[in-house]
Amino acid sequence: MFNRRINNSWQQKIMTEETSIASVYRVTEKERVKQDDVVVAEFPLTIIFNNEELATMLCSPSKLKYLAIGFLASEGLIKNKDDIEKVLLNEERGSVRVNTAKDPVMGSDMVFKRFITSGCGKGTMLYSFADAMNQEAVDSEMAIPSSRIFELMKEFQDRSQIFKNTGGVHSAALADSEGIIIFAEDIGRLNAVDKVFGECLWEGISTQDKILLTSGRVSSEILFKIAKRNVPIMVSRSAPTDLAIRAANDLGITLIGFVRGKRMNIYTNDQRVLK
Repeated sequence: MFNRRINNSWQQKIMTEETSIASVYRVTEKERVKQDDVVVAEFPLTIIFNNEELATMLCSPSKLKYLAIGFLASEGLIKNKDDIEKVLLNEERGSVRVNTAKDPVMGSDMVFKRFITSGCGKGTMLYSFADAMNQEAVDSEMAIPSSRIFELMKEFQDRSQIFKNTGGVHSAALADSEGIIIFAEDIGRLNAVDKVFGECLWEGISTQDKILLTSGRVSSEILFKIAKRNVPIMVSRSAPTDLAIRAANDLGITLIGFVRGKRMNIYTNDQRVLK
C-alpha cells in the first residue's frame, strides 16, 4: 500500500504562497497602532471539464490540481484515475482543465453552469440530496483506541501553520492509526476535504480503513464525500449538524465531534472507538 508521512519542510514555502501582508490598525482600550499583519490568500480557480466551464471556486492557492480532481470525484463525474485522460493546470489564468476518456452519464437536471464558492455554507453541489442518500453504507471493521484519536487531533492541529498565522483557513487530513498521511488547508472547509481526496485519487493512496480529520463544522455534504471514498471514521474539532448525524448513522460512518484535549463526543457507530 502506498503510504507517506508529512515532512515539515513544506511549511515555509506554503506560507509564502498562501498568505500576504496587509496593513491593519491594532486597537485596544489604551492605543491604536498601525502595523503589518499576515492574511490568508484567496484565489479563483475555474474548473473546465471536457471543454465545458463547470465551476469557479474561491480557494487557497495550493494543491489546485488535487482540488479539481477531488471536486469532480465528489460530484460523481469521475471515479478513479483511469477515468482521467489529462489534467492541465494554468496558475496564471487560474484554470484547470480535466478531460476524461469518455463523457460521464449525467441526468437531465445536471446542467453545466458557473458557481462562485469558497466551499462554506451551501458551497457548490451538482448532485441532489436524494441521489446522495442512495450512497451505499461504508463497510469496515476498523477500530481505534480513543487515546489515539486525541493524539491524532493534536498532531492535526500542530500541522495547521496557516491557521496559526492567519486564523483564516480550514484544515483536513487523512490518517491511519500511525499518523497523518495527507494534510491540506483551504479557506473553504469542503475544498480542504476535496484536496485530500483528490490527492488520494491521483497518487493512488487508499482511503479504506482510514480516518478523515477536519477543523470545521461537519455537514451532510462532507459525510457524502467520505462515504464515496469508503472512509469509516470522521473526526472533527467542531460540531456536526443534525442532518450530518443522521447521514453518518445511515452511511455506517463513525462520527466524532468536539475533539478537544482529552474529551470527545461520539455521535454514531461508537463500536469503532475502543476504550
